[in-house]
Amino acid sequence: MSRSDIAVIVIGRNEGERLDRCLRSTAGWRTLYVDSGSSDGSAERARAAGAEVIELDPGDGFSAARGRNAGLDRVATEPALAYLQMLDGDCTLDPDWIASGAVALDADPALGAVFGALSEREPDASIYTWLLDVEWAAAAGPARVFGGNVMLRAQAVRATGGFRPAMIAGEDPEYAARMRAAGWQIMRLPEPMATHEASLLRFGQWWRRSMRAGHAFAELTSLHPDAALHDFARSRCRILFWAGIVPIAALTGLLLSALLLDHRWLAFPAAMLLLVSAQIARITLRERHQYGMARALVLALFLAIGKYPEMIGLIRFHIDKSRNRRPKLIEYKAS
Repeated sequence: MSRSDIAVIVIGRNEGERLDRCLRSTAGWRTLYVDSGSSDGSAERARAAGAEVIELDPGDGFSAARGRNAGLDRVATEPALAYLQMLDGDCTLDPDWIASGAVALDADPALGAVFGALSEREPDASIYTWLLDVEWAAAAGPARVFGGNVMLRAQAVRATGGFRPAMIAGEDPEYAARMRAAGWQIMRLPEPMATHEASLLRFGQWWRRSMRAGHAFAELTSLHPDAALHDFARSRCRILFWAGIVPIAALTGLLLSALLLDHRWLAFPAAMLLLVSAQIARITLRERHQYGMARALVLALFLAIGKYPEMIGLIRFHIDKSRNRRPKLIEYKAS
């Protein structure tokens, strides 16, 4: 299936061979590639693949939101275009996805956006890529938010504007929340959409990605304090509880025990340790049927540990906001 009323907008920064695979998957479709200051020749790779290339001005800073907007600004107002497939440069489209997405949008004019199943290209490359593969899993049906890989109705884009360019993370769910607030519906289809190639191989990369998530939750909640359209506030509350209240209570007990020479205060850290252990056990038991006991325990442990880098990201957002300072990109991928 090939239609002239669909365009693909790819964004990337130093994706290397991942971008080559991405652009091969969009062959046959009009493709725009927006580059955010790559130093690996990504723009030249895209031109060689036949894509229209837009190179962002480094003076304005880089963000995925700026990249997506640059592509949308180029084509969204073209009356002949009906749908816009957004695609990250580290992802490869399924050969049948654009046809599936277009059929769904054709059938329901109330839909502003559709997306399908996303999976990791190499989920067993590391425990971190497996964790991402678990993160991508979701049931088909009406959705509250979408990620970076989504098919948008051009009419909905024209009616709601684009992404918030200043956001360094969370720009996709933020735009989804605004789209739904404007009356458009979002649907996750059961069909496979794309494979993602994270190259997430080290603990430090996973830690920085978790920081990025915490920054996003903080900003999303700040922008949309009304929780009717999202679960961002609940995510922030979990971070504040598990990486804020729990360790503060434990440290307070330890400090008071040392200062007052009263071992009864050790009940506080003991209680917090039991609480965290109970949470890890609860998640392990909940997930063991799907992943097996060992993998379920790993998942539970990383969910617990991840609250701490998320807290760092949350604090970083509020510090930047209080100082009226532009946030810096939190990059985590290997080139």
